[in-house]
Amino acid sequence: MKQTLLFLLAISFLSCQKQPECNPKEFKTGKFEFIQEVNGKKEITTFERTEKLQIEIYKGRTDTASVRWVNDYEFILQKLHPRNMVEKNAISMRFLTTKGKTYTFEYSFVGESKKQIGTVTKIN
Repeated sequence: MKQTLLFLLAISFLSCQKQPECNPKEFKTGKFEFIQEVNGKKEITTFERTEKLQIEIYKGRTDTASVRWVNDYEFILQKLHPRNMVEKNAISMRFLTTKGKTYTFEYSFVGESKKQIGTVTKIN
């Protein structure tokens, strides 16, 4: 099972590397905006990421997470000051594609197989 998972993970990284529009290095640091629909309403999260930290503002609340890069395409976010048990779970993030000032990524809690996909825009 582990070998199959590693094989699939390796193929997904290689497929991203072969595409001319997958340059995650441009998105490792900077200021970003993530727009998602929650209960029929558009919710906006802004965040700034450095090599080691991500500071996120959502609904007027600021959260800080450590950033640990696995490789150029994947990193792990871990909240520094979790407020509940769910926030203690680390989140795995992986770049899928990039285009212009946006990137598409998939994310999930570390160890969970259910992944979600989102798109982020770099704003500086």
